[in-house]
Amino acid sequence: MLFRAAVRQSAPLRRQALTPLARRSVTTDAASSHAENVPQEDDKPFTVRLSDESFETYEIDPPPYTLEITKKELKQMYYDMVSMRRMEMAADRLYKEKKIRGFCHLSTGQEAVATGIEHAITRDDKVITAYRCHGFAMMRGGTVRSIIGELLGRREGIAYGKGGSMHMFAPNFYGGNGIVGAQVPVGAGLAFAQQYNEEPTTSIVLYGDGASNQGQVFEAFNMAKLWSLPVLFGCENNKYGMGTSAARSSALTEYYKRGQYIPGIKVNGMDVLATKAAVKYGKDWAVAGNGPLVYEYVTYRYGGHSMSDPGTTYRSREEIQRMRSTNDPIAGLKQKILDWNVCSEDELKSLDKAARAHVDEEVAIAEKMPVPENTSRILFEDIYVRGSEPKWMRGRTVDETFYY
Repeated sequence: MLFRAAVRQSAPLRRQALTPLARRSVTTDAASSHAENVPQEDDKPFTVRLSDESFETYEIDPPPYTLEITKKELKQMYYDMVSMRRMEMAADRLYKEKKIRGFCHLSTGQEAVATGIEHAITRDDKVITAYRCHGFAMMRGGTVRSIIGELLGRREGIAYGKGGSMHMFAPNFYGGNGIVGAQVPVGAGLAFAQQYNEEPTTSIVLYGDGASNQGQVFEAFNMAKLWSLPVLFGCENNKYGMGTSAARSSALTEYYKRGQYIPGIKVNGMDVLATKAAVKYGKDWAVAGNGPLVYEYVTYRYGGHSMSDPGTTYRSREEIQRMRSTNDPIAGLKQKILDWNVCSEDELKSLDKAARAHVDEEVAIAEKMPVPENTSRILFEDIYVRGSEPKWMRGRTVDETFYY
């Protein structure tokens, strides 16, 4: 009793006011890098100095702020991003013409993430992502015609017309996955296979900020850390999970810290060069046996969550226009190419024109692809990899059997 009385009479504890530490935040400026002494030769490497605001880190040293690159690769990066955007714009048009049905998630504005990642890894590395996957499918080797053909439901599509917008596959690209967050543990499994087979490669496992609170994401983190798997988890933070802002959905919006016991890196995902530098650094870390990393790619989508979402009910048109005009990844790389005299403005226009013409030609071919035959046989095809089918497959009812 005396103790309780003493507690009641004691003065309440006062929380000391702490002066917040000044913390540098990651920029989304797409043209913040610098380069000097750019050589005349297309294939001779030179050094690019990235912005000091390209990265933030958690329990790990930052990637180098310098990057070796060539004129040839810069031009290829530009071509890739222009092609990707042109392809997504074609998908937008075809959806509005009602030639594409069902779900359709576009990545317009986020091109630097897929492009930067692909330019930092090799074809032997593995990539798996969520349903905003068209750009990744293209960067992994899928043709524009096969991707658009898939969206149109044609048999010559990248998944034979059965996957649609959310399920596309290419060599060492495991989708395109429709269930929110479900690709993350699958990606950890890919990394386990790489480790088991003693392959000097890594798995890039991507998900959106809307999937970051899924329990299976944290289960995959745990397994990856326990087994020190060579996996780079990456949250593509485009600010909105469907129509909900990150601040309204997540108690901790610093997604690169979500691994807790896994080091993390926050990257300017609007700068293709910063993305490449960060992923290259991470791959070297993982392959050396240091275990997983958690990335956060700070990016922005110009359109809605999907084609059925206008994208303007939960954010202002001014916000979208500001990001388009000041932080666009393609415009940012274009400015650097011109500033560094990588090529002339006329040469860049020719490159731009060639990329657009190629995509337009591929889209036209895709639109002419034949539609699937109206037969039940097609329902049973492509369940297994072609050539590995069993002798027979049970059908929809007890008395229905399909023979291959």
